[in-house]
Amino acid sequence: MSTFWSSWIIILTSVNLILLFWILMANRKVAIDDDADPEDKTTGHVYDGIEEYDNPLPKWWFQLFIATFIFAVGYLIVYPGMGSWKGIIGWTSVNQLEREQEKANERYGEVFAKYSAMTVEELAQDAGAQKMGLRLFANNCAVCHGADGGGNYGFPNLTDTDWLYGGSAEQIKQTITHGRTASGMAAWGDALGEEAVVNVTEYVLSLGGKNHDTGKAVLGRDVFQTCAACHGADGKGKQSMGAPNLTDDIWLYGTGNDETLAKEIRHSVRYGRAGIMPAQKDMLSEAKIHLLSGYVYGLSQDAEVE
Repeated sequence: MSTFWSSWIIILTSVNLILLFWILMANRKVAIDDDADPEDKTTGHVYDGIEEYDNPLPKWWFQLFIATFIFAVGYLIVYPGMGSWKGIIGWTSVNQLEREQEKANERYGEVFAKYSAMTVEELAQDAGAQKMGLRLFANNCAVCHGADGGGNYGFPNLTDTDWLYGGSAEQIKQTITHGRTASGMAAWGDALGEEAVVNVTEYVLSLGGKNHDTGKAVLGRDVFQTCAACHGADGKGKQSMGAPNLTDDIWLYGTGNDETLAKEIRHSVRYGRAGIMPAQKDMLSEAKIHLLSGYVYGLSQDAEVE
C-alpha cells in the first residue's frame, strides 16, 4: 500500500472515531435553557399529538457506547486496520487460512492418505469416498454442472455416458486436473454464408434423426465436409479434439423441440461457441482431485448400470 493511501485511511478512520466520540459526549446530558420551564422536559417538537422528550441516554446505553470505542481502539492496535499498520500480533487472513489448513491436514491427513492409495475405480465404489467427493463436487463443480451433475446450458451432463474428452477414470482425472478448452467451435457464418448455414443445420438435424428439410439437408451434406475435420465424416465426433457426437440426442446447446434445437445449431455454426473447463490443480490438492475424480467417474458408472 502506498504512503498516500495508508495516510488517507489512517486520517479518515481517526477523524470518524473522533467525530463519533464527540457526538456521543455532546449528547450525554440534556441541555438546560435558563428561560425554560424546569418541569417541561420536552424539546417543543409535536407531531400528530406526540411530543418529543429531551431525555439523556440511559446510563447503561452510554457506557455500552464507551465500551465500543475502547474495543475499536484496542482492535486497531492489535489487528491491521490503520493503513499499512500490521498490528502488534501480525495477523493476516492468509496466515489464518494457512493455520486452518494445517489443522485440517492434521485431522484429515490419514483419511486422504487412505483414499489416495485407492484407484479412481475403487473410489467410485466406496461409500465414504463418494460422500467426501459429493462435498467437493458441491463446493467446486455444482455451480456449472448442477448439484446432481446433470449439467446446464453449455455445461456437460456428467451423469450420462457421453463424454467430450473420454469418460475413463484417467481421462476424467486429466480433465479435472488440467482443465479443457471445451466447445471450441469456430464461427463459420461469414465464411459459409447464411444459406449454407441453414443447409448444414438441416443436415446435422438429419444425422440425429430429427425433423428436417430433406432438400436442404442434401445440399448441406457437401457443406458438412468443412465440419468433418473435427466432427468426423460420419458426425460422430472426436474425443481427441473434444468435438461432440452430432448423431445422438445429447446437446450442449439446444433442448426442447426440434425448432429450438435447429435455432441453437444455426447459432453455433454462425457464431461459434467457446467454453472453458478451468484447471483445478492450482485450487485443489492432488488428494482432493483424486477423490473428486472418483465421484465424477461414479456418476457415469451409475448411468451405465441403468
